[in-house]
Amino acid sequence: MPRPAPDPTIVTPEVLRGWQLPEPTGDKNTRGSILVIGGSSETLGAVLLAAEAAMRAGAGKLQVATVASVAPFAAAALPEALVRSLPETDAGAISADAADAVRDLAEAADAVLIGPGMADKEVTQEFGARLLPHLKGPLALDALGLACVTADDACLHHLAGRVVLTPNPMELAYALHVEEDDLADDPAGATADLAERAQAVVGLGGVTSWVAAPDGRLWRDDSGAAGLGVSGSGDVRAGITGGLLARGADPAQAAVWAAFLHGRCGERLSSSVGRLGFLARELPPEIPRALAEISG
Repeated sequence: MPRPAPDPTIVTPEVLRGWQLPEPTGDKNTRGSILVIGGSSETLGAVLLAAEAAMRAGAGKLQVATVASVAPFAAAALPEALVRSLPETDAGAISADAADAVRDLAEAADAVLIGPGMADKEVTQEFGARLLPHLKGPLALDALGLACVTADDACLHHLAGRVVLTPNPMELAYALHVEEDDLADDPAGATADLAERAQAVVGLGGVTSWVAAPDGRLWRDDSGAAGLGVSGSGDVRAGITGGLLARGADPAQAAVWAAFLHGRCGERLSSSVGRLGFLARELPPEIPRALAEISG
């Protein structure tokens, strides 16, 4: 079982105003480039949600890498992006060989997000094992992007903390090799446990969001609305995290701000659309407005 977590900092607009994000200036290159790697023949939507969220959070340049069978559709849906076609398995997942095809983009990007919409745990784990050793960060791993961490929680240590993991409770349980029910009594401690093991910032989504840094810091975020429990919502949060990393936020700052912004976007839609029934695709346009509420 995870060790007891330290007392958390409660995330509020006032806390964030005292921890301002880097202010983008200049052209798209100085604002930071984000590479989103993910998707499969059946889950392009996850990539689109994450990619738009990254741009809405302030990244200046968007690059997307996804399976060849859907790459043309990604390019049409994301006119802002450079889209690279990746080799895929017979089942439509990103092939392990794709690690070589995307390595140059990943090494050159200001931030990389891996995981939204990826399929096939074993193949994804091999893909990560071939790509991650070449990266220097900043890096965000979401969903199946955490497969390498589940297999070896030391696989990110070479990045010296320049990583954010964005699991949901089930994914956190997988990474810690426990049952999800075992985490229910102390999700904060479990989040802190993975942060220490992986030497990465961990942002756990849920009704209450927890963010833990490997140096022992812990944050609790209670923003949000019931409507955020919907398909694609986590992809948006991962995209916000990646976009903030691209614009220069440090990993803990990116994770904490992403948790609050994601929750605040849900609150805004709950007020304007309804407590339930809004869609994940409606969240990204709210991100700049939520940012403006905090930053002024």
